[in-house]
Amino acid sequence: MQEGVQSWKEAFAVYRKPRVAGMMFLGFSAGLPFLLVFTTLSAWLTQAEVSRSTIGFFSWVGITYSIKVFWAPVVDHLPLPVLTSWLGKRRSWMLIAQLGIAAALMAMAFTNPQTDLKLMAIFALLVAFGSATQDIAIDAYRIEAVDENYQGGMAAMYVLGYRIALLVAGAGALLLADTYSWTVSYSLMAMSMLIGVITTLVIREPDRAEQTETKKDYDSNRSSVSRISAWIMEAIIKPFIDFFQRNGWLAIMILLLIGSYRISDISMGVMANPFYLDKGFSLSEIAYVIKVYGFTMTIAGVFLGGALVARYGLLKPLLYGAILVVVTNLLFVYLALNDPDLVSLALVISADNLSAGIATSTFIAYLSSLTNTAYTATQYALFSSFMTLPGKTIGGFAGVVVDSAGYPSFFLYTGLLGVPAILLICFLMQREKNTAVGKVPPQ
Repeated sequence: MQEGVQSWKEAFAVYRKPRVAGMMFLGFSAGLPFLLVFTTLSAWLTQAEVSRSTIGFFSWVGITYSIKVFWAPVVDHLPLPVLTSWLGKRRSWMLIAQLGIAAALMAMAFTNPQTDLKLMAIFALLVAFGSATQDIAIDAYRIEAVDENYQGGMAAMYVLGYRIALLVAGAGALLLADTYSWTVSYSLMAMSMLIGVITTLVIREPDRAEQTETKKDYDSNRSSVSRISAWIMEAIIKPFIDFFQRNGWLAIMILLLIGSYRISDISMGVMANPFYLDKGFSLSEIAYVIKVYGFTMTIAGVFLGGALVARYGLLKPLLYGAILVVVTNLLFVYLALNDPDLVSLALVISADNLSAGIATSTFIAYLSSLTNTAYTATQYALFSSFMTLPGKTIGGFAGVVVDSAGYPSFFLYTGLLGVPAILLICFLMQREKNTAVGKVPPQ
């Protein structure tokens, strides 16, 4: 990726490109289901008097996002009957996933967690599976739709749409539940997936999605075993071989960075809404202060992160984001030790959302830079799976930690989880510097 442009004006000009601007709507479609099986669902379960430990274990539904690499080769290579010939490789998978998400959310809306907790878990799992599948297709589209130097802008607009969706699925869903009911709230969330459906039907399939269509040697005269073996080699094995061949032993360090970069905020997020409710804040206060007020700072962070990548390259903004995430996680210790105060809450949330916006947009751009467009969906799914798996796994025990040690210790522990990412980025920056001056050979 280019190391930067000459001015801030040129850096922000990336947002004027139509495909970059249009990425916001796909970001919305990707972000809407996430909180509905994560923190918003935890608020519903809290009001339904489900135990904190059970709520923590419920977050394991989100591990679906972390194992999507296992079916990413199918999304990357398998055409869907009728849909692929009509919409193309990426859009056909987006559409089928969006329809599945909407159906599962509607089913959740009419399920009572007090009497049908297992059924609620099944529907939440279906939402997460559809959402993870949609992510695979959208990520591939985002990387293939524009040149590499626009990826920072694509990431920023994706995060903007994603954060708007989080506002809708967070503040919007909470307000609807507080005013009407959880059934009304989740029903409207299901209908909101129409934004993704309409966007998928309007956008154009990226040229590179067709240009990089696997050159499969699936001669009909060959045996079925031979053709299946060729597909497995091309769709599943080669993407991983390619990544390690291009990066050598540094591939291990890169994967460690990917796995540790978001571990702090993912682990902390499981207990966020239960924490606010336990501190005595109402659903409406959570919606207005945490979701709405913090949203402004998130968007500021997203656009700043995208511009930083365009101007300075990837690793420096990535480092700044990692440091900010750790620091702002630690600010929650202060909130936990003091009486509930809306002003303090707003200040901490503002700092947390600003850092999250910077970190998320820069990290998405970094992950995008690691892919080979011949295997876009599979390789990006590998990276995003590694990104969320540690946090989701550890987050499943968040309720146990809170029950046994309390919120202050919990937030201290989640903040310190981000320190390894800072050290790994420093290592990669030093390695890049040494390579530039010839002290070590490039990979």
